[in-house]
Amino acid sequence: MGSSEVRRASAFAPGHVTGIFVPDLRAPDPRGRGSRGAGLVLELGATATVEWRPSRRSRLNVRGEGGVLLPITEEAARHLVPRDSGAVTVRVRHDLPMGQGFGTSAAGTLAASLALAKAFSLSPHRAVEVAHLADLLGGGGLGGVPAILGGGLEVRTVAGVPPWGRVAHFPVQRRLLVGVVGGPLPSPGLLGQSRFLRRVTAAAGDELRRWGPRPTLDAFFTASEHFTDRLGLAPYPLRRVLRGVRARGARAAQAMFGQSFFALAPSDRVRAGVLNYLASARVAAIEVGTGGRGARVLPSDASILTGRRSRHHP
Repeated sequence: MGSSEVRRASAFAPGHVTGIFVPDLRAPDPRGRGSRGAGLVLELGATATVEWRPSRRSRLNVRGEGGVLLPITEEAARHLVPRDSGAVTVRVRHDLPMGQGFGTSAAGTLAASLALAKAFSLSPHRAVEVAHLADLLGGGGLGGVPAILGGGLEVRTVAGVPPWGRVAHFPVQRRLLVGVVGGPLPSPGLLGQSRFLRRVTAAAGDELRRWGPRPTLDAFFTASEHFTDRLGLAPYPLRRVLRGVRARGARAAQAMFGQSFFALAPSDRVRAGVLNYLASARVAAIEVGTGGRGARVLPSDASILTGRRSRHHP
């Protein structure tokens, strides 16, 4: 490669909402640590684009839109970029609000890791491992990276990234309503507190053991609603919105961890009623589909902006 040539690569990783989880940090190898639980993979997520220009001076620049710092993504990048590689720029665009339980840390870090692996001809499996470790040890989440390796309804039966962990994906093609009620919750601080993790385990109870070999979407929402209510992490404004959405016939739970919710309306009539209620409560909602695919490297001629934006409702 000539010194003036620029190599580019890009990747997409979907967002995700966790409905229920049980922390599991017992494995000696951190690749086997994380959580058991279940969630829904979303159509929207994060797109990362890598530009690599070989030069005598090595420099790594990782930024989100508007120059936002992404420390967890940057940590993963530092472990993947070879020494003396030259100038490397990683740009990450998030479709969903950060710090609100939509898996943005895992999505951005995994997308960047896969794009870097493509640019430097590294193993995609190593990219997945590094992204998981960065997200886990950096306090971003306990199982976000394994969850978004596929689409639909994901169930983590063994903690960690495969092959240490085990994740099953079941096809689900539905439209969800997701909304944000307040500011971000401090997940890194919460995930570092053993008392809080014991509280989470107690709230999960036996919910996951009740599922059969092929859990249904209805069973997932029942477990998620129970988990939300038992954990009691939602501040009052979010609890009020959850009650209002459920009262109008929809299923609704808190997205872990955020002052946010995800909801499923069983009919157009219920959906319209929920949207009217959210508008009257001045809660902005986004309609987003559950993703059919997991994280992936994009074709070399793909646009930086991928996926389709969902409709925004006031």
